[in-house]
Amino acid sequence: MILVASCAFLVDLLVGDPRWLPHPVIAIGRMIQALEKRLRSSPLTPSQERLRGAVLALAVIAVSAGLTAMILKLLYMVHPWVGKAAEVWLISTTIATRGLAAAGYQVAKQLREEKIEQARYEVGMIVSRDTSKLSQKEIIRAAVESVAENIVDAVIAPLFYACIGGAPLAMAYRAANTLDSMVGYKDERYLHFGYVSAKLDDWLNWVPARITAILIVLASWLTGASGAGAWKIILRDAKKHPSPNSGIPEAGVAGALGIRLGGYNVYHNRVSFREYMGDAKQELNIEHIDRTIRILFFSPFLFLVGIWLIFLTWKGCFQ
Repeated sequence: MILVASCAFLVDLLVGDPRWLPHPVIAIGRMIQALEKRLRSSPLTPSQERLRGAVLALAVIAVSAGLTAMILKLLYMVHPWVGKAAEVWLISTTIATRGLAAAGYQVAKQLREEKIEQARYEVGMIVSRDTSKLSQKEIIRAAVESVAENIVDAVIAPLFYACIGGAPLAMAYRAANTLDSMVGYKDERYLHFGYVSAKLDDWLNWVPARITAILIVLASWLTGASGAGAWKIILRDAKKHPSPNSGIPEAGVAGALGIRLGGYNVYHNRVSFREYMGDAKQELNIEHIDRTIRILFFSPFLFLVGIWLIFLTWKGCFQ
């Protein structure tokens, strides 16, 4: 599984997600929308909403993993190499290193060209907050926070599950993560219905997020940032984030770069304050987006090197 996961990471890095190829996550999203519509076709009490939300989450995850396993079984029967190639591609669709980096670079590019409106649009593609009135500094903060947070969700977590259980488990993780992004909100509509989806995503990211803490410290050191600063701010500030996992990569990047993240954001015309993480040793600038992306690239390489070392050491000890 480790070799297949490693190849999948390289495929994502080199090719990304070509638009002409069907993407499983789009199918998962449509399945969530269709099932939600059926499960919420009539008024429900809070307890009924939570129960039906649990049915939605478990059904989507089970179907995603089950169909992936079934398709692969059929393709492996055709020929082992056909099955392997399909599994590599399927895992690569659960990873988004190239796409995340491209999105971050696009924001930086627009800012360098002083196209503030276009930069607001580009950053709005990767964050859920209102970006229509963001200043340049706030655009940079949004981009850095999004890239940092997604080191776990979009890269390390799917690789972690792919190494354990191949494409079916990686797809199950991606389904859980997609559920969280679509229904895992604490607003009036999804407070109860999305409860199980949000909790599942938290549980599934718990171990990968803590592995990512170590990876960010090492990646920071290798890219010329402060590994010691990353570790210090993770220990001090990660718990301030409302998510038990997202605060780890955000705090790590803040400490590594000597910047302060967090502050006021606007969601659906409502102002929300996110606790500050890191110390403002430097003013946020465009270069911080580039440096965050470098940490993004180094983290999965370090993860795979670590996994291979553990595997080879374990294999050597028991031969």
